[in-house]
Amino acid sequence: MEKLRENVAGIDNGLLNRCFVPGEQVKEVRSYQRLREDHIRSASMHVNHMQKALIEMNIRLKEVLIQVHRASGTAVIKSIIDGEWNAEKLLKLCHVSVRKKKAHQILKALEGHYTEAGLFALRQAYQSYMFYQDQIAECDRQLQVTMERMNDFHKDNGSRKEIESVKGRKPIRHNRPDVKNLGGHLLKIFTGQDATALPGITDYTWLQLYAEAGSDLSRWESEKHFTSWLGLAPGQHQSGKMKKRRNKKYRPKAAKIFRQIGQSLIDSKKIALGSFRRRIKAKVVYLVGLG
Repeated sequence: MEKLRENVAGIDNGLLNRCFVPGEQVKEVRSYQRLREDHIRSASMHVNHMQKALIEMNIRLKEVLIQVHRASGTAVIKSIIDGEWNAEKLLKLCHVSVRKKKAHQILKALEGHYTEAGLFALRQAYQSYMFYQDQIAECDRQLQVTMERMNDFHKDNGSRKEIESVKGRKPIRHNRPDVKNLGGHLLKIFTGQDATALPGITDYTWLQLYAEAGSDLSRWESEKHFTSWLGLAPGQHQSGKMKKRRNKKYRPKAAKIFRQIGQSLIDSKKIALGSFRRRIKAKVVYLVGLG
């Protein structure tokens, strides 16, 4: 208790920096968003379990379909669990574009040896995956309700029309939240300032950043303070001839999101930063080869 009083006194006297504590609305969005991310990770684990069960029965669907947990893959898996093992009938469950391009490969991939143990494992993994899909959908519904309440969406004050009129948002490739007019809600929260104008940021990554850092960046004195809080500022821990040490201090979840955005930029083929990174990498490889 005495230690707590000393810390409070240090904060009041300007000797210690206050930690970032988001407002109640941000906390609520953060809670749903973090739960959603946990469910996505759990669901991906059961996707691996489905793939493993299929491979053990020599069903090589994984090599033909890029993602077995999408519409075509889950339709085939569900039908297999229900007792349909005819490859021709299973092929008809796939999307028409898949049938046009990969019909022969899918028929070959479905020539497996079905076993009781393999089907049991596949059933367990599929049911677990679908359970987490329901959990993710429930989180999306809560996010929808929360965003609408934050923006007075149901009041007759023009907010609904303003949010629904937002069009032309960037596509979200993976794990897209089922939140209607997500971009409009975020624009309303940030008073019209659109973070997706920056490369690498979609409405989903914007939602993730909002859940972790809020909308009031004035809580940090400058961009350098914000970068330091994220743990992304370069550090120098060296004295004399001592070896450099890594800084193992805690990094907030927002730092991981920014690193993912940065990685997508340097991997991009349409952004100058990606081209620059490939040129530098080629030079390094060449110099290493000479050495």
